Amino acid sequence: MPQTRETTCPLDCPDACSLQVELEDGRVVGIDGSADDPVTRGFICGKVRRFADHLYCDERVSQPMRRTRDKSDVTLTAAGPAYIAEHFEPISWDEAYSLIANRLRADRDTFGGESILPLCYGGSNGRLTQDSLDARLFYRLGASKLARTVCAAPAGAAFQGLYGKMPGVAFPDYASSDLIVVWGNNPHHSGVHLTPFIQQATRNGAALVVLDPRRTSLAAQADLHLPIYPGTDLCVALAMIHWLFENGHADHDFLEQHTSGHELLRARAAEWPVERAAEVSRIDEAALRSFFSLYAEATTPVVRCGWGPERNRNGGSAVAAILAIPAVANKFGRRGAGFTMSNSGAWQFDILRAAAEQPPNTRTVNMNLVGETLLHENDPPIRSLFIYNCNPVATLPAQNKLCAGLQREDLFTVVFDQVFTDSAMFADVILPATTFLEHDDLKCGYGYPRLGVVRPVVAPHGEAKPNNEVFGELLQRLGLAKEDDLCTPEQLQAALLGEQQASQLRDQGELEPACGLRPIQMLDVRPRTPSGKIEFAAESLTHSQAGLYCYVADEETPTNDSKRSPSSSYPLALISPSTGRTVNSTFGQLIEELAQVTVHPSDAEARGIEDGQHVRVFNPLGAVDLPAKVEDSVAVGVVSIPKGIWSRHTLNGQTSNALSPDTLSDIGAGACFNDARVEVQPLST
Repeated sequence: MPQTRETTCPLDCPDACSLQVELEDGRVVGIDGSADDPVTRGFICGKVRRFADHLYCDERVSQPMRRTRDKSDVTLTAAGPAYIAEHFEPISWDEAYSLIANRLRADRDTFGGESILPLCYGGSNGRLTQDSLDARLFYRLGASKLARTVCAAPAGAAFQGLYGKMPGVAFPDYASSDLIVVWGNNPHHSGVHLTPFIQQATRNGAALVVLDPRRTSLAAQADLHLPIYPGTDLCVALAMIHWLFENGHADHDFLEQHTSGHELLRARAAEWPVERAAEVSRIDEAALRSFFSLYAEATTPVVRCGWGPERNRNGGSAVAAILAIPAVANKFGRRGAGFTMSNSGAWQFDILRAAAEQPPNTRTVNMNLVGETLLHENDPPIRSLFIYNCNPVATLPAQNKLCAGLQREDLFTVVFDQVFTDSAMFADVILPATTFLEHDDLKCGYGYPRLGVVRPVVAPHGEAKPNNEVFGELLQRLGLAKEDDLCTPEQLQAALLGEQQASQLRDQGELEPACGLRPIQMLDVRPRTPSGKIEFAAESLTHSQAGLYCYVADEETPTNDSKRSPSSSYPLALISPSTGRTVNSTFGQLIEELAQVTVHPSDAEARGIEDGQHVRVFNPLGAVDLPAKVEDSVAVGVVSIPKGIWSRHTLNGQTSNALSPDTLSDIGAGACFNDARVEVQPLST
C-alpha cells in the first residue's frame, strides 16, 4: 500500500519547503509540497520533485572504499564511475574508521593538529548535521579552522554590520508591495516560492524592476530590466543614494534618529552622479533615472537583494549600499516595505554554543584559498583533508590550482558524500553519506523563516551513514569523546531549543521564530546592532580593502596569480548563474548533456562564432571547451556558463571555476567568481 510521510527540505534554498513523500515498498515514488503550507502551497521545485533520481542513481556511494592506485593520472576528463572502479576497492566501515583515525592521529602527533583541515560548506544541511559532532571532532583534534566564505560571506558581513541581521520582509508580504526590486536574484531557480507573491503583487498593480546581467524569465516580465555589468552594483546603488539626497527624497529625520554613519555614506555616494554610474554599469542613463523615480514615489517598495552582487571585488560594499537604500528614503514601517536579504537571523541559536563546545585558537584557512594553501609550504603543511557537505572541485574558484593541490601524494583525503563527485576522484578513502530523506535534522529557512523537522522517511542506501554517526565514531576511536557529550538528535534538539520548544517541535513538525513569520521592519523588528541603530559605517566594515563604499575597477583588481593579464586582453565578463537543474553542484551527476556558454549575438559575430559551435572560453587561469549558445539573453560584453556543472559537462573537463580567480572580496573575504574576465574563440575543427 502506498504511504505518505512528511518532512522538510534542507537543501540550500531560502524556502525550507514542507514536503509530502510518497512511498511504495519502502522506496520513494513521489515528492510534492504540503498543500496546507501557506508558502509551499502544494508545489515544489523540479529539483526536489525529482529527488528520487538522485536517491537511486547508479552513482550513489553504497559502501566505504579505499584507493588502490596513486593519484598521478587523476584528471577531470577521467572523472566518473569507471575511474572509481579502476582505482578503488570496497572495504568495511571498521577498516575505513581505522584508516582515518590512524592517519588523523599520526598527523596530529607528528605535525600538529593544524595539519588537519575539514573542508565543508553545509548549505544543504540543517542545524543538527552541520557544525555539531563534526565540529566537535575537529575542535578537539586542534585542527585548522575553515572560513566558509565561498558564498554569503560578503553579504552576511554587510548585513550584520548595517542591521545586525534584522529579519526582512516575508515572502507573502511581497503581495502588499507597490514596487518590487529584484537585485541580483533569480527566484525561479533559487527560491521559487517567492515568484507567486511577486506575480500577485504585479496583478495588483505593483511595478517590477530587475537588475541582472541576464534577461531571466522574471526580467522578461519586468516593467524595467536593467542589465547591469558584473561588479558594478556598488556604483548603481551609490548613484541611487546620491539621487535620493539630491532630489529631496532622503528622510533626514529618520537618518538622524535611527542611523549612524550616514555622513560617510552620503559623501561616498556624491562621487557617483547618475551619468557616471550609467557609463560604468553599461545601463542606459534614462533607465536608471526611471528606476530611481519609481522607487522614490513608491509607498511600499521592497528590495530583494540576492547573492549575485557580492561575488566580486566590490561585493561587500555593494550589498551594504543596496541595503542602505531603504533606510536613506525610510521605506520601512509598512507591510511589504523594506528589504529581504537572508532571514536566517530570525533564529538566534548555535548548536555548539548550546552544547558548550568552544573553538580552539588555531589558524583559519579561507575556503577560497584551499588550492593556494595545499600547493604552498605552510607551518604546518596540510596533511589530512576531510571533505564533506560539499564538492569543492565543482564549487571553489581557481579549479586547476585546487586540483593540483588535491593531487599531492602526501595528502590524505577523505571524501564523505552521497554520490561519486568530481572531488571523490582525488580521495584516499570514500565514505557513503545519507541524504536528507534518510536521517534526522532541523532546518530553518532563510527566506521564509520557519523551523521544520527533517525526518528519515526511507532506510539508508546500502551502508550509508549520517554525519553524526560517523563523526561520533571517530571521536570514540581517537579517544576524544566525553561522557556528557550530546550526541543523539533528541539531545541536540533539546540543547538547541530547550526542552519545551523541542517537545513542541516534535508534536507540530515546525516552529516559528519569536518575531513571527511576517514581521514589519522598524515596527516589529529593529536593528540588532550594538547601537540599536542602522550602522552605515559599522566598525566591522571599516577594514574594507579599498575603503567602505569605494569602487575598484577591473584593471585595479588585486590578484593572487602572477599570470593575470590586462583586462583589455580578456574583455568579456564571465558569470555562472544558478539553474533549475542543480543546487550548487548537487544533482550534477544526473545531467547528461554538455553545458553551453551563452554569448550575445554581437559578441559572437565579432569572433566568428555560430550557435552550437564548439568554442574555447579562456584566460590565463584555464580554458573551458564547450558548445556556444548565441542569444541576446545576456548583455553585450557578458558570457554565461551555468553554475554547478561537473567535469563531464564540458569537452575538456574544466568548468567556469577554472576561470575564476581566488582573489577575495573587499569585505568578508568572499569569492569573486564574477571577476572572471575571459575571451572566447572557435575551436579549430
